[in-house]
Amino acid sequence: MAGLEGMGQPRGHAHAAAARWSPTVEDEHALKALELYGNPTEAEVPLPSRPESAATARRLTQVVILRHWGLTPKTTEDAVLLVSELVGNAVRHTGARVFGLRLHRRRGWIRVEVRDPSRGLPCLMPVQETDISGRGLFLVDKLADRWGVDLLPRGKTTWFEMRVTDR
Repeated sequence: MAGLEGMGQPRGHAHAAAARWSPTVEDEHALKALELYGNPTEAEVPLPSRPESAATARRLTQVVILRHWGLTPKTTEDAVLLVSELVGNAVRHTGARVFGLRLHRRRGWIRVEVRDPSRGLPCLMPVQETDISGRGLFLVDKLADRWGVDLLPRGKTTWFEMRVTDR
């Protein structure tokens, strides 16, 4: 994916963008997101229902799982991918102005929740290798140990859980 970063842009711009990204810079962005939006382990974090909020949700998830909970990079990577899928569904399919992000940890498990005001249920659709969309819940189903939807009086919470090794 990083190799495609400069597509359609002047060659120098791609190199400048690649030079700016680093794990340290990404950690700084994640810590800034935590400061701006709050800690999703302490209370639900409301985020605007816009595509760019997926990056904020990914950063919040990354900083909590990797830095605060000290879990493995693989667990963090999978959880970040899955939170992106749940947020994408909330933004694209619910018509919400805001959605909420919450992270929980208990012995041997992490749980990530995305709450939105729609009572429309997400659908796990069969996918083909060549499909370019509609793969979000398929990925959640494959990478998470459990996932589901809790209907609320006003909306729903879509969640996934992953087994983790406690250190």
